[in-house]
Amino acid sequence: MSEPILIAKNLEKSSFLLPSMANRHGMIAGATGTGKTVTLQTLAEGFSKIGVPVFMADVKGDLSGMSQPAGENKKVSERIELLKLNDFSPQASPVTFWDVFGEKGHPIRTTVAEMGPLLLARMLDLNAVQTGVLNAVFKIADDEGWLLLDLKDLRKMMQHAADNSDEYKSEYGNISSGSVGAIQRSLLQLQTEGGDLLFGEPAINLDDMLKTDAQGRGVINILSSDRLFNSPQVYGTLLLWMLSELYENLPEAGDLDQPKLVFFFDEAHLLFTDAPKALMRKIEQVIRLIRSKAVGVYFVSQNPLDIPDIVLGQLGNRVQHALRAFTPRDQKAVKAAAETFRINPNVDVETAITELAVGEALVSFLDEKGAPSPVERTYVCPPESRIGPATEAERLAVIASSPVKGVYDKVIDRESAYEILKAKTDKAAKDEAEAEKEDDDKSFDWGGVLGKKKGRARSKRSDSVLESAAKSLARAAGTSLGRVIVRGILGTIFK
Repeated sequence: MSEPILIAKNLEKSSFLLPSMANRHGMIAGATGTGKTVTLQTLAEGFSKIGVPVFMADVKGDLSGMSQPAGENKKVSERIELLKLNDFSPQASPVTFWDVFGEKGHPIRTTVAEMGPLLLARMLDLNAVQTGVLNAVFKIADDEGWLLLDLKDLRKMMQHAADNSDEYKSEYGNISSGSVGAIQRSLLQLQTEGGDLLFGEPAINLDDMLKTDAQGRGVINILSSDRLFNSPQVYGTLLLWMLSELYENLPEAGDLDQPKLVFFFDEAHLLFTDAPKALMRKIEQVIRLIRSKAVGVYFVSQNPLDIPDIVLGQLGNRVQHALRAFTPRDQKAVKAAAETFRINPNVDVETAITELAVGEALVSFLDEKGAPSPVERTYVCPPESRIGPATEAERLAVIASSPVKGVYDKVIDRESAYEILKAKTDKAAKDEAEAEKEDDDKSFDWGGVLGKKKGRARSKRSDSVLESAAKSLARAAGTSLGRVIVRGILGTIFK
């Protein structure tokens, strides 16, 4: 049985998170500047110490300090003294840095095919008609056996589908040039935002995020997101894809003594803002079922109202920092947050939420029976790693000593849809040019020309029959391949 994780204390009682209940998910909420990031750091450290790997996105750029031991900090010293943390020992956590742009960590990529049409449509902000066209194009590629690895594959595939829309219409539905044009523009915008770096190979193997170090501590995977956050739709969809991959590909585990991974979703409102109802239902399904894969998901948000009730009801472990009640919406958030806690007669929750100091929080964790404990007003324990960012030299040293150094650094561009379709186009253009040249060479012989034209016409008809047969065989083979491409709840490939 794993030791409980000390998260917070007051002068009378300590608040522990039970590892066996950590896959019941959780939430860290509070206004800007109230201490959410330090709480996130303390939680992540606690999981790491008992051997649980962690994934988190570093939106503000200050979580990199977890790779370094805590230094002199007056506020930390005061908190240690106040809470009588006699066993506090400054130490660095085992950290692996990741970065879509490959600048502040190891590159993190996926393929277009693995992302799937549903999440890609969300990333591109497509409407229902455009999403239908994108689904059709993915299905064509799956049936033909043409790999969609990067954006140039998808752009070429979109062009091919539009050029051959009459051929595909009866089987896959209407593929209008207007919808294809709109999708192409969205893909171009995504490319300018770094999508050409996000999609490609080698794709991230999520097993590389489920590691422990030589001391048995879980590795803390930190995704540099300060630049990625400039494209909030991309940020939210990427993290949702990672959750989906974990759900689809991890085996059933049931209730273990501790989770296999804890996933922190910072700025959680970006996942739910303007999400279509159909996608919301699927997100709720993933959150509800992923606990059976021994994965805990913790949402970090400024306001509990940012998280839909259907998801909020799945979050059993809660840390609530101060909320400000300046507007009617703020007042509603305070009331809603207060009502979600189990009553403690010694704590006036609704009043306390607006009075909490920085680093102070209302805490309720699940007990050994899975019931929420009565809410406590506490001080969050300080982390033993540095609060604040690592220096550039420190970050580079961690990257250089990483066990995945060199695994993802070099881009691989193998044959896929772009190369296959380009070869087909080039061959068709070459055949047409040779035919025209042959006509020009025989233009002086009218009888020969007429005969040749008739012969060519017969040849074209014969070629057409052969080509149709070849296409039919290719489609059959492609369909056979397509049957092994199974897509999960969110449309990602189930491996």
